[in-house]
Amino acid sequence: MTDDHTPQTHLDAVIRALAGPQAAPRHDQRRATAALVDERRRVLVVQATGWGKSAVYWAATAAHRAAGAGPTLVISPLLALMRDQVAAAERAGLEAATVNSTNVEESGPRSKNASTPTVDVLLISPERLANPRFAAKLGPLVGRCGLVVIDEAHCISDWGFDFRPDYQRLSKVLVGLAPDTPILATTATANERVTADVAAQLGPDTLVLRGTLARASLRLHTVGHLGALDRYAWVADALEQLGGSGIVYVLTVAETDRLADFLRSEGVEAEAYSGSLDAVSRERVEERLKSNRVKAVVATSALGMGFDKADLGFVVHVGSPASPVAYYQQVGRAGRGIDDAVAVLLPSAGDERIWAYFATASIPDPAHADAVLALLDGRGSATVPALEAETGIRRTRLEALLKVLAVDGAVERRDGGWASTGQGWSYDEAKYDALLAVRTREAGLMRSYAAGAGCLMEFLQQALDDPDPGPCGQCSVCTGTLPHPGARPSRERASAVRRFLRGRDVVIEPRKMWPPGTPGRKGRIKGPIGEGRALAFADDPAWGEALADLDGRDGPVGDELGAGLDSLVDRWASEWPARPAVVVPMPSRSRPVRVAELAERVAARLGAEVVAALDAVGPTPPSGVASGAPRRRVLDAVAPRGPALDGPVVLVDDTYRTGWTMTVAATVLGDLGATDVRPLVIHQLPG
Repeated sequence: MTDDHTPQTHLDAVIRALAGPQAAPRHDQRRATAALVDERRRVLVVQATGWGKSAVYWAATAAHRAAGAGPTLVISPLLALMRDQVAAAERAGLEAATVNSTNVEESGPRSKNASTPTVDVLLISPERLANPRFAAKLGPLVGRCGLVVIDEAHCISDWGFDFRPDYQRLSKVLVGLAPDTPILATTATANERVTADVAAQLGPDTLVLRGTLARASLRLHTVGHLGALDRYAWVADALEQLGGSGIVYVLTVAETDRLADFLRSEGVEAEAYSGSLDAVSRERVEERLKSNRVKAVVATSALGMGFDKADLGFVVHVGSPASPVAYYQQVGRAGRGIDDAVAVLLPSAGDERIWAYFATASIPDPAHADAVLALLDGRGSATVPALEAETGIRRTRLEALLKVLAVDGAVERRDGGWASTGQGWSYDEAKYDALLAVRTREAGLMRSYAAGAGCLMEFLQQALDDPDPGPCGQCSVCTGTLPHPGARPSRERASAVRRFLRGRDVVIEPRKMWPPGTPGRKGRIKGPIGEGRALAFADDPAWGEALADLDGRDGPVGDELGAGLDSLVDRWASEWPARPAVVVPMPSRSRPVRVAELAERVAARLGAEVVAALDAVGPTPPSGVASGAPRRRVLDAVAPRGPALDGPVVLVDDTYRTGWTMTVAATVLGDLGATDVRPLVIHQLPG
């Protein structure tokens, strides 16, 4: 290799292209590039966000391509990351193409470009391996690659905070298909256990390069003892003085919409962002944030890894992530290219309930696994909707389970759905007990961080096994100061939060299709059920304490919720062409007094008549029925009582979860003559 084409020459050129003409490579960037090109080794780089990990694989790519090698294959877990990497590759003088979940046809234009000699970098998402046709072509694709890069490599470790079975499965396949190909794995968020696990997956001769994770540009703060409404108010007050634009992280999809809507009502340019957005909408929000056309994006963790905005001025968390590692990954988005950025944690007393859910989300239920494998063994293959209908396992849990079973080799994806491989499967109790213990310990660390138990940056360094931790001298623990508005928001803003959220109705969308396998039902739901309303959804901060009082007792809902329901009915009724003359209570075994009282209250508000047109029959439906799988016990739980109906009807219950009982009830009311059935409930629960 001539002096013009040495790995170090290419690294110098890439660094200057990405960071400016005066920039020079770091020592470990030089070491990693040389190992990948000259020594053809496997390398794991664990360095802080903004350190320049991508420069290593662009430089190694340029060196390999100059020597006549094939393109680099980069596996990226997020579309946002892939878009940024394409742009970065172009700045480094390389041509890149992507294959991801939004580009599913192999004959698409980007895939054609990927097969041409001019493409230097091909980026793929792990979900592509779920496409059997693509998986079949993976071997030849890897065979012509000069370098394989596994970005955000903590995702392939069971011990990583964001473990993704699809990603681990793809990585295992790639490592096996490329025994002689250099492989680079990179991450900013790996403690010693995750680092050792990823290195072991790459192979025994893996070179690990790990540096300090301290971020001098970040000022960390934690503000405790705030109620749900005060946290919203604190954010609105803070955004008046926080510089630049940034991200406000929340723990649930519903909260992205709630908080973003409130901020907009207060004159703040804010957008909601979560995995529920389509790819086009996500890209639009990202671009608005990057160009500073929005003050804040209220996001779940879906906006995290790989989002690259060098001048991101702040990250605020409303509610705490489940581990210091996850928290470090998210606050690391800020202050990458500026000298001063702010990160604030507003912990919630309800965080641990959400942590407990996610702690077990990727751990398979052995009974569920046995049920799925038994069905697949008997059928040969089945789609996810069919498995959901047969087993009653909720869709999200079922999909997660299938991915874990696929990693363990028990099932595989085929064109007709999922099929058993015949290899069998057993629950690794020791492994999952250890994993749950690790997550419990990390949650304990996060509680200590939120309480301010020592310098906040040093705490995160120690949690990530940083080799050189030390006090930062600039966090709220070190200085004793907090950013505006300090320990408490303004009273005026807290009152504004309550008014806004209590005037914001929850829309209940009707179900449209009977899932496969529903006894006696198929295709589109033709009953009269229409759009409904709920006073509150999930852990709605506007009604939190009042909703808690509903648990464990039957009886009237009380004055606070009752007044809220009256206002909801008035707002909703003003949208109708004509007020319904009939209110039907859902037959309830557990809360008959409450549901009857709600029906009378709604009828009085509408000037309508209460008609007990339905009866509860058969055994009580199970509470754990999957949202996409209305079992026969649900279908047979409601029967007509009469009399005949005519016109629109309001169907009243206290809670709503999957919606299947109400859907069946609306169908029965349609048989009695109802032309339009509108559900109305106090509390919509997550399905």
